[in-house]
Amino acid sequence: MQDLSVSRSDEVTSSLTIYHANVDSAGIYKCVARDGEKEAQATVQVKIFQKITFQSAPSPQEFTEGDTADIVCNVVSSPPPTIIWKHKGSKIQASKDVRYKIMANGHLQIRGIKKTDEGMYTCEARVMARGEIDFKTMKVVVNVLPTIRARQFEVNATADIGSSALLACDADGFPDPVVTWTHNGAALEEGDKYSLNEDGSELIIKDVKKVDEGDYTCTATNKAGEKSQEVGLNVFVQPKITYLNNKTASEFDEEVILTCEASGDPTPTISWSSESTIFTEGEQASWTRPDKYESLDRNIVVYSHARVSSLTLKNVQFTYAGQYLCIASNSIGQDSQSVYLEVRYSPKILGRVASYTWEKNPANISCEVDAHPEANVVWFKDGSQLPSANTTNVKIYNMPTVSYLEITPESQIDFGNYNCTATNELGSESKEFILIPADVPSAPEIQQVESFSSTAMVEFKEPDSTGGVPLLKYRVEWRFPGKEWTHKEYSVEDGNTKILVTGLKPETAYEVKMSAINGKGEGESSAASSFKTKPVREPSAPKLEANLAEEGNSLRVTWIKQDDGGLPIIHYLVKYKAKHVPEWKPEIRVPSLSEHMTLNGLAWNTEYEVHVVAENQQGRSDPGVVSIKTAAQPTAIPATLGCQSVTCSLASLLLSVLTLLWLS
Repeated sequence: MQDLSVSRSDEVTSSLTIYHANVDSAGIYKCVARDGEKEAQATVQVKIFQKITFQSAPSPQEFTEGDTADIVCNVVSSPPPTIIWKHKGSKIQASKDVRYKIMANGHLQIRGIKKTDEGMYTCEARVMARGEIDFKTMKVVVNVLPTIRARQFEVNATADIGSSALLACDADGFPDPVVTWTHNGAALEEGDKYSLNEDGSELIIKDVKKVDEGDYTCTATNKAGEKSQEVGLNVFVQPKITYLNNKTASEFDEEVILTCEASGDPTPTISWSSESTIFTEGEQASWTRPDKYESLDRNIVVYSHARVSSLTLKNVQFTYAGQYLCIASNSIGQDSQSVYLEVRYSPKILGRVASYTWEKNPANISCEVDAHPEANVVWFKDGSQLPSANTTNVKIYNMPTVSYLEITPESQIDFGNYNCTATNELGSESKEFILIPADVPSAPEIQQVESFSSTAMVEFKEPDSTGGVPLLKYRVEWRFPGKEWTHKEYSVEDGNTKILVTGLKPETAYEVKMSAINGKGEGESSAASSFKTKPVREPSAPKLEANLAEEGNSLRVTWIKQDDGGLPIIHYLVKYKAKHVPEWKPEIRVPSLSEHMTLNGLAWNTEYEVHVVAENQQGRSDPGVVSIKTAAQPTAIPATLGCQSVTCSLASLLLSVLTLLWLS
């Protein structure tokens, strides 16, 4: 044994030396002396005391909150030490807290360890027999199992519009947990489809599709363990019409069915409409819609199931043709598409039956044909097809939907009935048209003559008969009693039954009569009416009209001279003002031959009142009055709308100076 050494100092003395003595070196040692056959022996008991030694006291020591913690402190000495535990400098007294227990091996047991139990612990060993004390300090860490909460348990998103969905879970725990995501058992990682924030708590799903719908699991993990939470993603899909085809039917078919299919989530509701009419689910007994033909009853049935809807039109009529709108809608949006229903039908003939003309005057008879497919149109007179070989006064012009028969009557034989027959593969239809000789109009009836100094307003009743063709003119004649008639022709204006006769002499008796003229000629004259013009007096008020000029804050005022009172108009006097102010602008004198003037530089967006007075030697007329509002001021005035402001101002000033010089 290397740690033992025996030596003799003389012949009668021997010594045993123990090197690196430890507790294993303790025991009874025997010394034996021999001299020949004689032997003597003695024993020595060696006791060795071990100092306090910490064999295992790791730091830190980690535990999970709620577990029973066994804080390790393995210490040896001889005699065995007394173990005392301290936390944060205070002695742990197991007798006062049942959670603590000092084990036989000196370990400290803490039942249901808490986060508050975390910190520095001291394991102190004492051998009181020799006054030896030693200690070790160790750190105890309490890990907390993660908790995790979804910000929203259900997240809604819309598919196929390029949008993203955000799923989020907030986690707590110690140490800070890491959050991971799975979907259908597969881990989700950062990439083109998914993105995660730094701690993984937020998952962004890009370009959401319907297949992304379902439950997503967020899991928080740390040293203490893991916890999971599910987040549901509901993916809604905007409606999309997936099937809708044009249809063709024939008139008088029993029914035609239009079908519309649509996808979407929630399942879309499908509705139908045509023009301004919406068809509801179920059967509509009739649908009356006035159109260019007649009022028709439509028997409509709408039936919808799941994602399919049908619109049934019963007893097909040619007027059913046209566009029908299918509308698919849900809470996310809607989609609509049009379908065209083509209806094949035999010809339908329209057009004015009676036409009027006179010999040598061309007349057009219109045969309007509605047919699908397009019809062939033929004209007949007295059973013979037109034009015949011996007719030169008949021409036919065929268009897709109308045929014109142009006739220039040469004699009475060219008047009468004409037959239009239209034919296509589904059938034919004929209609009789009548060409009637036109007559001159009957006489109009003069009802009242309102006389002035140099004019007279003739009010009349229109002729009872126009002769079958439009009126073109009225002929008005007037004279001194017993003298030659003077006449003038006036164009016909719709709804106007008044004519102003001018150029009369003041305080003079007249007779007046009138007749109507159409293309055939002049009709009989009305009975003559007598009247007497008034004495010379001041003029009648001019008739005014006002319009905005191009600049928007300028007004062009136009007047029409009425009765001049029997004397020439000397000039016109114009004044104007904004309606909201009491003061008039200075009166402007305008030459008698003028019929208009322009008011420039007015306030924007302001209503103006304009008075125009005519003056002769007898005095002034009552004012003609007109009101008009200027335009709102534009934010910018393009250069093309007028001249530059300085140039315009100079030109306006120069014009004003010239006008004043002329008037003076």
